[in-house]
Amino acid sequence: MEWISDPTAAAGWLRDRLDDDWSMHHFVPHGYEAYARVFHPGFVHRAADAVEHPATWADAAAAFGTTLHAQASWQHLVRTPSDGDWHSRIAPDGREFAAPLEGALDAGILSRLVDHLSTHTTTPDSCVAAAWEGWGGMLGYTGTGPSQASLSFSDDEVHQQVLRQSFRNPFENPFQRATWQPGVLSDEISKGARLELPDRGHVLFSSSLSDFADPEWQSRAPWGDQPLSLLWPADRAWVMVSEIDFDSTIVAGSHELVRAICADDGIEALPIPEGSSLHWDSDEINR
Repeated sequence: MEWISDPTAAAGWLRDRLDDDWSMHHFVPHGYEAYARVFHPGFVHRAADAVEHPATWADAAAAFGTTLHAQASWQHLVRTPSDGDWHSRIAPDGREFAAPLEGALDAGILSRLVDHLSTHTTTPDSCVAAAWEGWGGMLGYTGTGPSQASLSFSDDEVHQQVLRQSFRNPFENPFQRATWQPGVLSDEISKGARLELPDRGHVLFSSSLSDFADPEWQSRAPWGDQPLSLLWPADRAWVMVSEIDFDSTIVAGSHELVRAICADDGIEALPIPEGSSLHWDSDEINR
């Protein structure tokens, strides 16, 4: 994957198809025949079992006696009271359900999606992939203290703690000079232009669908282990959007593509009407 230094030339068309309101089209382009909502898995375990297992939204709906539908919200699906914590809910059968990840599509599900996406474009080897600029440690920045990237190269928690404790709190030295802190991506990319969409900036890379066919793709991504936010082919036959505040991924494309995605037993997905809202309180069925 290679960095795209002129994001406007590569993706200006996308901005023209977005709305300034807070429907899903604040992030997902208009102008496609159909849309599929791919639900990110939740997690479940019994009170006596500390091991978490993936849970479909259908699993959660069955456990809480609610209805899974295209505009369902996780909060209402697990019957969260107005003052409750929807991130973790105990079902009547004693199982604890944890909310899906937002902005991050499971790599295994992405791999299955690629099988469908590749057969519904004439340019599977010429795609654009985008990563949201706000993921911690991805981009360099001017500031004080250690680089976020320098604290992310080791998975050893003891090593991480030693590193964190070895730097003074910048507030203890108000005269400390801000310096450039490198990120995972190069300084050139960090200081380069972004694809500016409503309320979001993204870094773009040329890619192929084969880059995402392997569930281990993040180990080779130039932006490190952060999620993929946007993906589309050069012929613009479809667009995949994993918005950072969505607990599901939206695929915009043809009727045939959406039907294929929703019929795949390995992908929990439903067709969603154009103009839908994915706001947490837009679920009119499970109130």
